[in-house]
Amino acid sequence: MDLTSLDRIRAAHDRTELALGPRSAPLAGGTWLFSEPQPDLEELVDLTTLGWPAVEANADGLSLAATCTIRSLADLPPVPGWHSQHLVQRCARSLVASEKIWDWATVGGNICLALPAGALITLAVALDATAVVWTPDGGERRVAVADLVTGVRITSLRTGEVLRSVAVDREVLAQPAAFRRAALSRHGRSGAIVVGRRDPAGGLVVTLTAGVTRPHRLAFPAPPSAAELRAGIEAVDDWYDDPHGAPAWRRAMTVRLAEQVREELA
Repeated sequence: MDLTSLDRIRAAHDRTELALGPRSAPLAGGTWLFSEPQPDLEELVDLTTLGWPAVEANADGLSLAATCTIRSLADLPPVPGWHSQHLVQRCARSLVASEKIWDWATVGGNICLALPAGALITLAVALDATAVVWTPDGGERRVAVADLVTGVRITSLRTGEVLRSVAVDREVLAQPAAFRRAALSRHGRSGAIVVGRRDPAGGLVVTLTAGVTRPHRLAFPAPPSAAELRAGIEAVDDWYDDPHGAPAWRRAMTVRLAEQVREELA
């Protein structure tokens, strides 16, 4: 779509050129920005010209640039011992998009758009990922992605801040994980997603997305019973309501999927 309100698209080549005005927005893949009118914007600042390495695997784990495309992430070869790496493909395939979109859609764009069905939000929260945020004063701050996405199209990013990267610890990647998804149609937008991860002490971390207005992380220090898990889910009070699923249905499906995840990881 042509964005007729724009005056310019500016390429940033270093951090000093990242200054964002009140009617500016960062541009990476642009799959959402160019999908509908953006009347409040006058300028886009291209982040891809900064040359950030898309994927960096090292002794600490995995670092994903905000400009990393879903394709680059999905094509990462399997790493021995990373038992939760399969979540990348499972989350990527829960997008309402053809694989062609993977070539352009980015990790940072999907997370910062903050939609309930954001597939990379699911991945990042399920893996306890940390967001590295560049601040306008030249510094940076770190925040759990679970705390970065605070509501539908709402994040904790402050004026002028830019998501630089997302980091996942190697120890988390080594933990076994299970994924479940429900939608009203086979290829429809996700209505409920549950991801479980078993830690070395036997505890269970359960992530709920798609069916709620923001990601929820339920941590159990020991394997929970079915009743304990259900109670944790039923304490959630922000079930999402849109044409892709009513709140009662999303809640019921989340309970069902969570029990499947619990049984798989038991």
